[in-house]
Amino acid sequence: MQRGQPVRVERELGPFPEHLRPAERAVYRAIVLTWPLYALGALYVAGPVLGWSLAGFVVFALYCDPLMRPDLRAKAPPALVWLAFLAMAGMLVVLWIGQVGNGFVTGRIVKSSIGWAKGWALFPLYLLIGASLFIRMEVIVRAYCVVGLHTLLLIPLFLAAPLIGLPERVFVSPLKAVGGPGPEYFAVFLYTIDPANGSARWQFFAPWSPFAGLIGVIMVLCALEEKRRFWLVCGVLAGVAMVLMTKSRMSLISLVVCTALPRALPLVLKPWAGLALATASAAMIVVGDSVLGAMSDAWTRIREMRANSTRVRDALKRIAKERWASEAYWFGHGSVEPGSHVTEHMLIGTHHTWYGLLFVRGMAGAVLFAVPVACILLALILRVLASPRGHLPLGVMLALLLVSFGGNLETQFYIVWPALVLIGAGLAELRDGPPPG
Repeated sequence: MQRGQPVRVERELGPFPEHLRPAERAVYRAIVLTWPLYALGALYVAGPVLGWSLAGFVVFALYCDPLMRPDLRAKAPPALVWLAFLAMAGMLVVLWIGQVGNGFVTGRIVKSSIGWAKGWALFPLYLLIGASLFIRMEVIVRAYCVVGLHTLLLIPLFLAAPLIGLPERVFVSPLKAVGGPGPEYFAVFLYTIDPANGSARWQFFAPWSPFAGLIGVIMVLCALEEKRRFWLVCGVLAGVAMVLMTKSRMSLISLVVCTALPRALPLVLKPWAGLALATASAAMIVVGDSVLGAMSDAWTRIREMRANSTRVRDALKRIAKERWASEAYWFGHGSVEPGSHVTEHMLIGTHHTWYGLLFVRGMAGAVLFAVPVACILLALILRVLASPRGHLPLGVMLALLLVSFGGNLETQFYIVWPALVLIGAGLAELRDGPPPG
């Protein structure tokens, strides 16, 4: 075996870190250490540090390619990754324009630029890492299943905590001094109490329950690609438990859509697909009203599951839309703003990626994110039509897209970065085929 050539990933319970390329080892360990990092309140710091460090290594490896060991080399990223970089650089420029136009002082602009480096910048950085560093999707799949095992072991504690009177919040890490969206990003919670009905709700290692539900969906998607039954069961059980215990409506929808749709798309190329579509269309003429009525009733019931949350979110969206259109159409307000009692004092520009972009960065910011997202989604659809290996990248992309309509992705890239690595790997495979090993 040549020096630097990676050992095969699969053993009885592999992969273990010693079987991986250096970049794979870093990613694997960062994911597997999710719970210890959360216990230290360090997840918000670890995500940006890892992203900028590995992206810097990509640049170094590409520049010094002839001198690098085989297992340390990188490949040029696909065009869509460059598009994402240009779009997010444009997002920073739009932020500056919006803040200068709204009279922000220099210190506030510098602070917001640092926030961009820990938020929107992670989108292209982790796409680059996944596309350029020969990181096999199987490594991330196994790492998420290991986190699933850790989660299953902790769930009894989480369930017992509200019953035996343990505090909701254990502590807030001193690392909050580095700055972030809020103290909850550095806090360790056992559970939270839903103010609408007084019931317990869990957020696991995320700052908010809906994003813990998103991670649960991603965990299930990864586990379904796992070849070892033990790890598959761990990942699926933990992911489903996270979705159910967070009580996130969007995660419940995503769990169904993101597992089924990528596997159903290749069926459109089958010879019988046209006949089936024609038959279904004819059937809808007869039962269409009943089906649409049932779907409308189901959606109403989903919204009523947490009616107070729905009311607040609708108010935030309405206010953000009205103020964007009337006050700052092209470049936005430059920052989120405090809400009134109508929104229960939640910040305007949060709880929805797209309305948040319109409010904070205007039409220019929304377009800058929409263009690479649409192009990447189309590329991943082409990938899934060509190979079953496209199921996972498309599934996690759909999960991120769906949750963008119920939360702010900018503040969550630090915790969902493995999904971005998978998407980057999928884009690289569309161009180059699966990585060796």
